[in-house]
Amino acid sequence: MSNQLQNTSSLNTVGVWNFQDARNSSPVHTADLQPLTVSPWDIALCVTGTLISCENAIVIAILFYTPTLRAPMFVLIGSLALADLLAGLGLILNFIFIYMFNTEFVTLVSVGLLIAAFSASVLNILAITVDRYLSLYNALTYNTERTVTFTYVMVVFIWLVCITLGLLPVLGWNCLQDEAHCSICRPVTKNNAVVLAVTFLLVFALMMQLYLQICKIAFRHAQQIAVQHQFMAISTTKGVSTLSAILCTFAACWMPFAMYSIVADSSYPMIYTYATVLPATCNSVINPIIYAFRNPDIQKSLWLACCGCVPANFSQRPRTSSDV
Repeated sequence: MSNQLQNTSSLNTVGVWNFQDARNSSPVHTADLQPLTVSPWDIALCVTGTLISCENAIVIAILFYTPTLRAPMFVLIGSLALADLLAGLGLILNFIFIYMFNTEFVTLVSVGLLIAAFSASVLNILAITVDRYLSLYNALTYNTERTVTFTYVMVVFIWLVCITLGLLPVLGWNCLQDEAHCSICRPVTKNNAVVLAVTFLLVFALMMQLYLQICKIAFRHAQQIAVQHQFMAISTTKGVSTLSAILCTFAACWMPFAMYSIVADSSYPMIYTYATVLPATCNSVINPIIYAFRNPDIQKSLWLACCGCVPANFSQRPRTSSDV
């Protein structure tokens, strides 16, 4: 590890988000033992992981204990919540592993969990986008058994792909034996990090294309329903604004880390890696708010679970393109 990295942080990198090695954080002297230095960046990631875990655990509990929430979109929301929950737990475990159980095997396990979880989170967001598109494009046949089957196949495929990605570091796709080829997230190799980043950019481009088609369909529906023209115009404008906010949030969280993974390597200062990783993890904090807590059915279940009742002014509005 270069002197530049060591000057940026008093610790060495050991995992995909393990940017530090607790063994080097506190020099051990024969005369006295210095207290362990904990990086504030690692504390921030651990706190973020705790918040992610709590939010998504609530979402999963609501979906599990509410039998009426079994439609395809709720299956996808549950899959996304599970992915983000695992990502949050991975960040917490990573913090523990850095400062307590810093071994090569534990590093690889932590790497695999975080790669699988965050990859599943991104792909589940893409799956929700596909579901939104199909719900408008095939509105007459959307609520059929075929859609349910397609949704479950899509979820299974996503998790198989992500589990495979998570197993790659353990199976030898790492730079533990060749430090010169490490990416900004050791022990992921530079080439593997570039592949993952480029894949993210392709996913984002596909999401933009699908949301553009969703907007076109929504505007076409608004023009076709002349009787409800004013209502549909307001609804369509709200939907477009919501979809734009979703895309901007997703890009703001993940784009810096993806682009930095392509251009940087392990010789770059660690402060830049932390500065791009933290926003990426915050996307899993925002996901439950965007995709779960805004949904009127989930809101109703949450009110019933917390208060045992539903507010009198609770809106029983139909699902629109701005809902998930």
